[in-house]
Amino acid sequence: MTTTLVTVFLIAHGLLHPGVWTVPAQPGKQLAFDPGHSWVLEAAHVSAAPARAASLALAWYVALVYVVAGAGVAAGSGWWPTAAVVAASSGLALKALWFDPWLSVGVLLDVSVIVAVAGTWPASLY
Repeated sequence: MTTTLVTVFLIAHGLLHPGVWTVPAQPGKQLAFDPGHSWVLEAAHVSAAPARAASLALAWYVALVYVVAGAGVAAGSGWWPTAAVVAASSGLALKALWFDPWLSVGVLLDVSVIVAVAGTWPASLY
């Protein structure tokens, strides 16, 4: 049961990344945050289109690594914790570069993944 829950969590959390970054703008409605606005890239004078493309590429990378980590949990492999930490760290980098308070829950989830792996929790997966 624990294996299934952790697998589903890692895959679902990973797949939320491109979902959040690819939400189309609707006429008359403002997005929760702008994936084309990165405070770091703006300071480097990068325009919105390349910033949006970079955020989308990084979001898909994070999703891929989270899915790999989830598959590793499901397979009972010994390498899934490394993949989970890489995914969570990449997710934190994505959320830091394109920071918006709306993304705070994602930050907490990524930090929780790192803390859980560092604490070898849940123990039944190790």
